[in-house]
Amino acid sequence: MRKQDLPQDESNMKSANMTEVLYVIDENDQYTTANSIGWEAKKLALDESMELIHERIEEARQNVAQNKVSPVIYFMELNKMDLSVLAAYVGMWQWRVKRHTKPKTFKTLSDTILKKYADAFGISVEELKNFDGK
Repeated sequence: MRKQDLPQDESNMKSANMTEVLYVIDENDQYTTANSIGWEAKKLALDESMELIHERIEEARQNVAQNKVSPVIYFMELNKMDLSVLAAYVGMWQWRVKRHTKPKTFKTLSDTILKKYADAFGISVEELKNFDGK
């Protein structure tokens, strides 16, 4: 693709002040790099994936409100983490983190363990303890 033909369609990347570096051909027929804020196909894919993420966050919030899961699930989804990533952040085995996603087990956790989760999520222990999904 020629440098002057590089698409600059509005996308989620622009709102996040991000660009993508692509290889293009300059006016001297030499390969070089150029920044792009996206193009239509990428915008559609990003929009769809962001919509799916927001749906997962909302589902997690509702599940916490219905006492099906602990707040760990909501904040994990909100921070775009999965069990393995969260386990690495808090320094625990995945099976332990999975146990902590159960409301009954979550209520028995010490403040020391809750602090590890709160730090990973960038919130206070009180916010984590008192989040009810409503």
